[in-house]
Amino acid sequence: MSTRPTAVLVAGLSALLLAACSSAGGSSDAPAGSPDGPHPVRATPTPTPTPTPTGPYVALGDSYTAGLKISPQVGEPKGCARSAVNYPSLVAKALGLADGRFKDVSCSGARTGDLTGSQQTDGGGANPPQLDALSPATRLVTVGIGGNDAGFMEVVGECAKENLADAVKSLIGSDRAAAPCREHYASAGGAADQVQRKVDAAGERLGQVLQEVKRRSPQARVYVVGYPVLLPADPASCVPVLGRTVSEGDLGFLAEKEQQLNAMLKRRAETAGAVFVDAAAPSVGHDMCAGEAVRWVEPPFPAPGLAAIHPNARGQEGVAAAVLKAVRG
Repeated sequence: MSTRPTAVLVAGLSALLLAACSSAGGSSDAPAGSPDGPHPVRATPTPTPTPTPTGPYVALGDSYTAGLKISPQVGEPKGCARSAVNYPSLVAKALGLADGRFKDVSCSGARTGDLTGSQQTDGGGANPPQLDALSPATRLVTVGIGGNDAGFMEVVGECAKENLADAVKSLIGSDRAAAPCREHYASAGGAADQVQRKVDAAGERLGQVLQEVKRRSPQARVYVVGYPVLLPADPASCVPVLGRTVSEGDLGFLAEKEQQLNAMLKRRAETAGAVFVDAAAPSVGHDMCAGEAVRWVEPPFPAPGLAAIHPNARGQEGVAAAVLKAVRG
């Protein structure tokens, strides 16, 4: 954020105070600069705003960055499922970057290890190590990754399974649990929170990746992009979309896990000297339980042609706006 308004305000207040002191004390015959005379006022230098980077720009990330199933799909390998209107492409267009100054190497299914190693995609073809797209000339980098390392989609699937099993038990007379998925993760393996352990491990790997980004592109401004909210603050509002297949307690559990993931990304970005782009705050009210006309993330039964529990085109536009706000300061 620019400090120009603060500098102007400080300079203005200084001038007013000096004027007040001169009026109260009258004139002085002592020479300027003497112990008893008025001292010359030195102008407060105005900080120069950091210019918006003009590229080269490299986008790294997983399916939330790539734009899984959002038309039109472009680039190679096809299995990465990159969209021509994902947030990196929208950011590059807004910054006026020509093709030669923008590389999108994000890939659906990517984990942090796929930034330094080749990734074999489900749809065929291998995506080269994403960090290979960096160079000393790179001036802007966005990184949107970590959810697959934390196994977030596996957690969603596990919650659906635990709630289904609990519903079957209720048919034979057992009381339904308030949050069967939370209970499963709290008790399995004696770990207080298996998901948090995965999030922490993902953070360690992300920290190493960000160090490598800085090593390869020391002049680049690096932005770690968080994930938009999947669920609303009030789980009851999801009943019209999800029914009662997942308990309100477990919807709250899933929301907590995503908050933990975003909190980890923010900490790692700050530790590495990168900027964290909060995609959660602007997406409030646009979760997968919101109406089709406003949601940024598709529900388990998505609109035709889109990916379940992934951003739609509107979501990519919203994240692009958050990134641009951060980049432009």
